Amino acid sequence: MNEKMGLTKQYLRYVPSGNVNIIVSSRCNVVFVTLQGQEGRFVAVGACEHVIIWDLRLGEKVQVLTGEKTIVTRLTASPNKQHIAVGYADGTIKIFDLRSGENVSIFVGHRSEITSLSYDTLGHRLASGSKDTDIIIWDVIAETGICRLAGHKDIITKIVFMSEHNIIISSSKDTLVKFWDLDTEHNFRTLVGHRSEVWSLTLAKNDEYLITGCNDYELHVWRICFIDAQKTEYDINLSTLNIDEDETTNMQKYPLRCGKVGSILRNSKGRIVSLEVDPSQTIVGCHGVDNTIELFHFLQESKVKEKVTRRLKKERKKANGNKNEVNTNSFNIPTLKDEIKRLPSIKVSNKVKGLDMIMGKGGELRVCVGIDNNSLDLYSLLIEEKNAEAKCLRSITVHGHRTNVRVVCFSSDNLAFATASGDSIKLWNRPSLACLRTVECGYALTATFVPGDRHLIVGLKDGKMLIVDIASGDILEEVPAHTKELWSVTLFPDLKGIASGGSDQTVKFWNFELIHDPDSKIKAKVLSVLHTRTLKLEECVLCVRISPNNRFVAVSLLDSTVKIFFLDTFKFFISLYGHKLPVLCMDISSDSTLIATGSTDRNIKIWGLDFGDCHKSIFAHDDSVTGLSFVPGTHYIFTCGKDGKVKQWDADIYQKIVTLQGHTGEAWNCAISPNGVYVVSCGSDKVVRLYEKTAEPLVLEDEAEEERERAENELITGETSAVQGQKQQLLPSRKTVNSEKAAELILECLEVSKAYDEELSKIKNSNVVPALPLLMQAYNSKTSEEFFLETIKRVRASDLEETLLLLPYSAACEILEMLPRLLKSNFHTELLTRLTICLIQAHHGPIMSNQNLLLTLETIKPLIFDRISTLRDTVGYNLHCMLYVQRNLEQQEGVQLFKDATQKKGQRNRIRKNKQKALKRAIMAL
Repeated sequence: MNEKMGLTKQYLRYVPSGNVNIIVSSRCNVVFVTLQGQEGRFVAVGACEHVIIWDLRLGEKVQVLTGEKTIVTRLTASPNKQHIAVGYADGTIKIFDLRSGENVSIFVGHRSEITSLSYDTLGHRLASGSKDTDIIIWDVIAETGICRLAGHKDIITKIVFMSEHNIIISSSKDTLVKFWDLDTEHNFRTLVGHRSEVWSLTLAKNDEYLITGCNDYELHVWRICFIDAQKTEYDINLSTLNIDEDETTNMQKYPLRCGKVGSILRNSKGRIVSLEVDPSQTIVGCHGVDNTIELFHFLQESKVKEKVTRRLKKERKKANGNKNEVNTNSFNIPTLKDEIKRLPSIKVSNKVKGLDMIMGKGGELRVCVGIDNNSLDLYSLLIEEKNAEAKCLRSITVHGHRTNVRVVCFSSDNLAFATASGDSIKLWNRPSLACLRTVECGYALTATFVPGDRHLIVGLKDGKMLIVDIASGDILEEVPAHTKELWSVTLFPDLKGIASGGSDQTVKFWNFELIHDPDSKIKAKVLSVLHTRTLKLEECVLCVRISPNNRFVAVSLLDSTVKIFFLDTFKFFISLYGHKLPVLCMDISSDSTLIATGSTDRNIKIWGLDFGDCHKSIFAHDDSVTGLSFVPGTHYIFTCGKDGKVKQWDADIYQKIVTLQGHTGEAWNCAISPNGVYVVSCGSDKVVRLYEKTAEPLVLEDEAEEERERAENELITGETSAVQGQKQQLLPSRKTVNSEKAAELILECLEVSKAYDEELSKIKNSNVVPALPLLMQAYNSKTSEEFFLETIKRVRASDLEETLLLLPYSAACEILEMLPRLLKSNFHTELLTRLTICLIQAHHGPIMSNQNLLLTLETIKPLIFDRISTLRDTVGYNLHCMLYVQRNLEQQEGVQLFKDATQKKGQRNRIRKNKQKALKRAIMAL
């Protein structure tokens, strides 16, 4: 309820209190994650603005990584299995710790949706691609951007790191695949052989093969080799590679060669959506716009040699039979057919939207699939078996509807709410948000609880009315109520019956009754409805409502009018004209004085029920108004629309109170609990959102001011304006609200420090020490230098560069003059070094023309080199001490540490292979 404090009307705020129904978002991929030391059991999926980690064995949520308002569009897990990077639709990237579920770092650099994320082999760097066509490399350890790579002219579709070289490969909808050297931040090679958009790519078989997918029915396979390592790493005849002439330039500087060696024909039609590879880079999985997943196995060298040997034997037998000589050299070179084995395809129930794979024990491949119908499947395939078939091990389906939720309604005790979709009805426990019952049915358009909360009345698209027993989950009766769509069902105020309206131009009135069930052996009675009266109209009925005083029935018609009749006699009372398009939803206030209507014309109108006069017409939503409800006992209204927003209005003063966090896409319906504390809404993003009223007051003027600030913040695009003398840079980060606030904090710090230093200089000769400013006391600082350091430490690492660019030249000069004193304190050397470099790069021109600053820089330079050298020596000393301890442990225990042992074994294997290849070349030469 509202209260009056002075002249300002206050309201209580509604806040989000939970989401249900969504299992996996169709706009995000799925990734396996490691929890509790177990692989292949847990999978992370995007669920609108959150990330849900599902336990596939138990079929339950293990963890929810909460987001804010923007939806998740991309996920990738770190190589060390401890973190997960999450990309959002607003260009933000967050990294979460899987063990604690906490957000450990935030990167803001892109201006639009994140489309690709990839970690390097060690997990120290993260590459991100976006719809803004840029690629940004982030330093995960230092929490800052390294560089921005601009070159593509359309949306980035996929980015991958090469494991043993400092190179990334990117694909885009501009039909190009680019190779980037991260040492020089330069695009040194571009593949131009694709005729349509490159939707995805992946590396396979230790980065030897690059597979790309386009709009056609085939996967393009490219072989990657390095010219300077040809004699020691690869035995490749470069003449067999399809390399363009313009790609032979800069061979000495960029020795990487990439040529097309063939194609893999897909069985499914349509374009490629995603190409994924398992961690061992031996299994490649792809899916298109249909429900088929195709798998390809890159065989080991030993099996490839066996296949080549068998093929040679066959050719020799043919040659002996024909008495012709066979050239064995032409058949000795492995082909794609020798190296790639097609595995059985996986058919799922609906369109595939996400795919991830992991190799288990005994050659078992586990494939997790996110499906468009809001379900998650886990498949198992034994790749070594002949005639093996993929088996569905687990399927998570009970936690949500398969189709869009169109109907929501609350129980009378406020403890449960029901949702209905095109395939089923689900009952949810409001406190725990658990699904209690699921009842399969047809396409539902409306629903309401029967008094007593033991039954549901559901109206279907085919005109039938279902009576559902909640306790047993059974449909007690199917009543053929209407011949066409049943759009609306509403309870009588005396709770003794219902009224239903449909497209057959009738409103029918039904009374509840208890009848004996002839099919049951128990003598208990079951609920049924008895048809009593029918109101015939000239147009299709879209919505029906009965006034709480039991006097009027309001009917919304397809001709954009709302007709009101007396309930007892059906005598026409009044018609509400004004909407330009049909009214989809309406409600009558608890005191029966107001009726509010929401229309396809995007307006809500508030009418007086006594004379039918329009009190106010409000442009409420940017698209059709789909749901409208009065809060019981008040004149407050909640509405939702196809613009995805959920809004609260005051029907007495005709003003919007607040806009709640809505849906991505359309919002279909909203409902309010009988006590007015809870609001539930559903939308096309498959999320059912629950809101709860709190004790926090809300003032309209403050809320309007916050909305204006948010609108201004959304205008920030990240393009930093050029300051006179400031060098224009292509920074990885972009200007944000946080960077602006940080710049203001630094300026305030400099101002406070300057005033305090002036006071100190005035009373230098006296023993009286001036009181510390309140801000310095809050930061627990005793000197201006400590105060400045504490302020800089509070700036997020990823925002530091943009923050320093926003500072004026005068502030940069003050900071540079303060740096010698800070460096002498031998405190936070890395941070101060980075601060110095950023300031000099940003204001290089004016600094070079200022003689006083040049002298300051000459003082700073030896100090920085000395501090960094000391720091490097300390790190080196610690590293070698740890290596010494490791060697001592190995000698005492008589074992080698696993990582070193595997590295040495891999090195021995490479030397042995190189010797074998050299011997083979010598034999072939002879």
